[in-house]
Amino acid sequence: MFFGAHLSISKGFTAAVKEALAIGATTFQFFTRNPRGGGAKALDAEDIEKAWQLRQEHGFGPLVAHAPYTINMAAEKEETWAFARQTLAADIVRMGQARIPYIVVHPGSHVGQGAEAGVERIAAALNAILRPDQEVMVLLEGMAGAGSEVGGRFEELRAIIDRLDVPEMVGVCLDTCHLFGAGYDVHDFSAVLTEFDQVVGLTRLKAMHFNDSLQPLASRKDRHALIGQGQIGATALAEVLRHPALASLPVNLETPGELADYQREIAWMRSAVLENDKIK
Repeated sequence: MFFGAHLSISKGFTAAVKEALAIGATTFQFFTRNPRGGGAKALDAEDIEKAWQLRQEHGFGPLVAHAPYTINMAAEKEETWAFARQTLAADIVRMGQARIPYIVVHPGSHVGQGAEAGVERIAAALNAILRPDQEVMVLLEGMAGAGSEVGGRFEELRAIIDRLDVPEMVGVCLDTCHLFGAGYDVHDFSAVLTEFDQVVGLTRLKAMHFNDSLQPLASRKDRHALIGQGQIGATALAEVLRHPALASLPVNLETPGELADYQREIAWMRSAVLENDKIK
C-alpha cells in the first residue's frame, strides 16, 4: 500500500516529491491545474525526469492527478460540456507526459436533467475523449450524492462504464467520506466492497481517498474531517486500511489539515495496517 496526501505541484513535481518524502509519503495526489479555473502550468521535462528518478529511488507507488472541479461531464449546456471534454482530454495528454498513470474526475452534476440523462452525457463525453492506446486511466470518483451529483451510487458508476466504447481505460476512485455520506457504511468495509464488486467490479478500484466524515451516515454531504475526528472514527478507518483489496493501491489523505497533520496521519495509517491502533 502507498500512503500519501493531496499536495501542490506549483513549484514542480520534484519539489512535490521531496515534500512527500518529508511527511513520510510514498505517493501523492495533485490538481492538474487550478481546481476552480481552467489555467494549466506548462510542464518541465527536466523536472518530470528528476521527479521520476526520485520516485524510483524511494519506492513510490503511482501518483494520482485530480481534474479541476470546473469539469462537468453531465452538463446539459453545450459550452460547459465542451469545456469538460476539452480540459479532460488535454490533461490526459499532459499527465501521460508527466508519467502519471491516473487522473481522478468527478463524474458531474445533471443539474435537473435527472440521473439517467446525466449518465448518458458523461458517457458521451468520455467516448469523445478516451482512446485505447492512451497512457492515463480516468478514474471516476464515487461521490456523496449531494444535490444533483452523479456517481453517489455504485449503479450509476456501472451505468457510465457500460456505455463506454473503451471501458478498459476507466477505473474508480473511492472516498471514505463520500461512501459514508452516500449511505455505504464503512464500519463494515468488507460488505461495502462486496457490493462494489457485485455492481462495478473490484478490479476497477485503482485508488482511494482517505478521510473521516463530519456528517453522519447517508447525509449526502461531502464534509471531510481529520482521522478520528468525525463520524466514521479511527477504529473503522483502521479496518478499511487493513482490507486486502487496498494492499497495492495509492491511498491519499484529503483531510482538512496542514503538512504536520498529514505527516502524523500517514504515520498512523502505516501503523494501523500492522496493529490495532487509534489516533491520538
